[in-house]
Amino acid sequence: MTQTLDEISIILIYSAMAVYALAFVAFALDLARRSSTVKKAIEADAGADAAVDGGVVVAEETAEPATVGASVAASGAAAGGSAARGAAATGAAPAGSGDSGLVSLAGVDSTGKRSLWLRLGVAFTILAWVIQLAGVILRGIAASRVPWANMYEFSITGTLLIVAVFLVLLLREDLRFLGTFVTGLVLILLGVSTVNYYVSVAPLPPALQSAWLVIHVMVAILGTAFFALGGALSIVQLLQTRGDGLARVASALRLRFLQTLPDSETLERLAYRVNIVGFVLWTFTLIAGAVWAERAWGRYWGWDTKEVWTFIIWVIYAGYIHARATRGWRGSRSAWLAVVGFSAVLFNFGVVNVFFKGLHAYSGL
Repeated sequence: MTQTLDEISIILIYSAMAVYALAFVAFALDLARRSSTVKKAIEADAGADAAVDGGVVVAEETAEPATVGASVAASGAAAGGSAARGAAATGAAPAGSGDSGLVSLAGVDSTGKRSLWLRLGVAFTILAWVIQLAGVILRGIAASRVPWANMYEFSITGTLLIVAVFLVLLLREDLRFLGTFVTGLVLILLGVSTVNYYVSVAPLPPALQSAWLVIHVMVAILGTAFFALGGALSIVQLLQTRGDGLARVASALRLRFLQTLPDSETLERLAYRVNIVGFVLWTFTLIAGAVWAERAWGRYWGWDTKEVWTFIIWVIYAGYIHARATRGWRGSRSAWLAVVGFSAVLFNFGVVNVFFKGLHAYSGL
């Protein structure tokens, strides 16, 4: 019976991956639609300028996101290009943009509804999450314990919570533009875990037979989920920051959809809020881990590799929050520090857990 439940769980995980792939494609097509819409708006604006100025075309493809968004919104609503050009000249934000810094083009088509691809992306993501949730629950039932006691289980539960946090945040902020990152990251992590980390259901080692397995690891997974979204926001922020290396690369690749996303200041504010939540959860993880270590091994701290990297991650994010709050580190400097922090989280998960041996070597591999 245990083996059968585990086999069904694996089938559900693979099914969720297939639906996540559909969500990734839908989100990617939405970004492509945005780029196409911006390009058409720029061409329409240039045509209007040419008509007014007697053939002199004045078109700036490097305009501010809000300016281009306003131009596109106006061109979609007005019959001629002059309305678009007027909106661009004033830089006025379109109606309905709200306080989140999002322009109306971000996920909204000319009819005032969200684009079909964006709606499909969210729907596929929700469906995939429900399927994955069923797979994780069946794994837990098969093991008769919480399903995060080894690398495979940590991966399927961790990616589940990454998507869950993303979907919950959508209720407060329009972060659908992160759909490609979230579904892409989940696909990669699930692919690696199912191919390289899968292990059959096995009894827990004595040290893991504790209530702290539920508390400590669950909070660590939640912290990782918030760090993942914070890292994604910081990467997009760098793409939006003028003068930054990533922004120059984005400009060279003509990633016009970036002009429909929030500006760099809005992205930085959102990333800071998300990373603060992750930092609080990670602080609890560090403290709870020390308490559990004392009960399991008779000491709070032993400089085990896993303990050291957990502390390194905490120090990086503590420095990020302190530098931004008290030292005035804003813009690309704070964003790069957040990206370094999330890179340390990935290193801790994918390298330390697998290649470094110690008391925390519970990968099951």
